[in-house]
Amino acid sequence: MITKRIIPCLDVRDGRVVKGVNFEGLRDVSSPVELADHYSRGGADELVFYDITASAEGRALFTDILRETASRVFIPLTVGGGINSLDDFDRVLKCGADKVSVNSGAIRDPSLIGRAAKRYGDQCVVLSVDCKRVDGRFTVFARGGRDNTGIDALEWIKKGVSDGAGEIVLNSIDTDGVKGGFDIEMLTAVCNIVDVPVIASGGAGSVEHFVELFNKVPRADAGLAASIFHFGEVDISDLKDRLAAEGINVRR
Repeated sequence: MITKRIIPCLDVRDGRVVKGVNFEGLRDVSSPVELADHYSRGGADELVFYDITASAEGRALFTDILRETASRVFIPLTVGGGINSLDDFDRVLKCGADKVSVNSGAIRDPSLIGRAAKRYGDQCVVLSVDCKRVDGRFTVFARGGRDNTGIDALEWIKKGVSDGAGEIVLNSIDTDGVKGGFDIEMLTAVCNIVDVPVIASGGAGSVEHFVELFNKVPRADAGLAASIFHFGEVDISDLKDRLAAEGINVRR
């Protein structure tokens, strides 16, 4: 039985971890280095680190904080934000990342996923998709959820996996930060069309939401959250105890 992963997400802006609702109204949380160290020691299976304004501001992801974070963390670290070229992949990996998440950069240059997978291996390439319902269709958004690309999300994800993406992070803009539960409908649709790991992101507000995720979408490989972990609403060890009690296989 595949072990389900619990993954805190660090959204970083101007060197600080921030969190908002529906990708808006960001507020300061903590130092990414200190928070990453806390989660690494507290039972997290992996960490996701996003420089959330790098793409919107047209700049490279800052590496000083990333390098310091990676030196303190001893669990897999996925890093994204401003990834637009193979040079960006190379720079982030040399700073200590285990996997690289690409979103807007792949929309601008769809060949990037295939080229990165060929150079670094599928297991290193994570396709992050910011998805929102538009006229009843799952639609891809770019630049931190700012731009509606008009791209059908399911077709985009299938193409990304075909090109070599080894993992999908599905960010539901509709449920992001609302704490009403993961987007079960969207996740089910994606899990039904790909055979690579899918990480659920957006909407976690309680332990019960993780239980619901893994029971209703058994093919989901991981649950990712930010607010409930950052603000101490859910302890990862307690979450894993509850999941294990529900018969869901987790690393403890």
